[in-house]
Amino acid sequence: MKRVVITGLGAITPIGNKVESYWKNLLKGVSGADKITRFDTTNFKTDFACEVKNYNPLDYFDRKESRKLDRFNQYGLIACEEAIADADLQFENLNKDRIGVIFSSGIGGFETFENEILNFFENASLPRFNPFFITKLIANGVAGLISIRHGLRGVNSCPVTACASSTNGLIQAYNYIKWGKADIIITGGSEAPITKSSIGGFNAMKALSTNNENYKTASRPFDTSRDGFVIGEGAGTLVVESLESAKKRGAKIYAEIIGGAETADAYHITGTHPEGQGAYLAMKQAIEESKISSYKIDYINAHATSTGLGDISEIMAIKKLFAKSLDKITISATKSMTGHLLGATGAIEAIATCLTLNSNMIPPTLHTKKIDERIPANLDFSLGRKTEKNVNYALTNSFGFGGHCAAMVLKKYTS
Repeated sequence: MKRVVITGLGAITPIGNKVESYWKNLLKGVSGADKITRFDTTNFKTDFACEVKNYNPLDYFDRKESRKLDRFNQYGLIACEEAIADADLQFENLNKDRIGVIFSSGIGGFETFENEILNFFENASLPRFNPFFITKLIANGVAGLISIRHGLRGVNSCPVTACASSTNGLIQAYNYIKWGKADIIITGGSEAPITKSSIGGFNAMKALSTNNENYKTASRPFDTSRDGFVIGEGAGTLVVESLESAKKRGAKIYAEIIGGAETADAYHITGTHPEGQGAYLAMKQAIEESKISSYKIDYINAHATSTGLGDISEIMAIKKLFAKSLDKITISATKSMTGHLLGATGAIEAIATCLTLNSNMIPPTLHTKKIDERIPANLDFSLGRKTEKNVNYALTNSFGFGGHCAAMVLKKYTS
């Protein structure tokens, strides 16, 4: 089996439009939540979200190209190109048959779908659709576009597992390279779900926070007063590579992937298992594959969406798995700042986990004032401040509607 490392990072998020600003603002504890600017929210229960700030597509694409791309396509391409540049991938010197793209989205071109359908019914007497309707809509769009743009002929895929999507993609990229089926894979996720139908739909199922008066602090994982997640948008990309390939190229290495697991709660289409059965299995199997003991884990980047059941089920799983080492683990919930980017969330959180391993700085959990009484008192959530700590092994979790569970173990790279 080949060793697998991460050699490039790219991100566009509600708190930074590049990896450098994203990471800086995570450590500073900047909230990405603000009032929605995309549409009139007068009749909606939630009027805030974590939008990407200061974004103009014409800064990245010409006018003709931008019209062919849904916002989620745009975000994904931007993050991919940053990661490719960061990894210094000179494709003309590499075997493109062994370079792949596994890039996810939970819901794809939701904005395009909404606009086209509304336009259809408003003009039903003369029904017309944009010729790019389908290509802007399909969730696998970024995976295809990146391979076409750079002529990458290796594995090309788009795992769609709701909010676990990009972590599933990262695990699959790790497996392909570990098994020797690819040398390099560009992987990640992109999402642009801040639309009328998305906000309305999540409101209808009572998943979103409606704390409109305190929107800046509404994402408050583990807090007794949490009332739902804050939706976000953006993209994250990681270049995953065999150690052999990375050394041959002289690439910088952010972290080593040593284990990953994909499981299911097998419980409910939206609700997590009360005792976190799927989460427990995913973390347990990821650690077992890593061939380390659970005691070795120093840091967990929790899924922690700020929902009533989800936060508790994840902690129940952590409590069970790390019963003998709870007091040595630091946990943080970066969604308290970025909001929940659905299918892209695993990618940006994997980036944060890589940078934690590199810097020994753990981002804070913000806005949490009173911990839910069901949570063990000896857990360190890095509340309200970044934490300086020697982190050698880290775990990152993602869970999605449908009961999808994914966990990955990253290790500080040592030759």
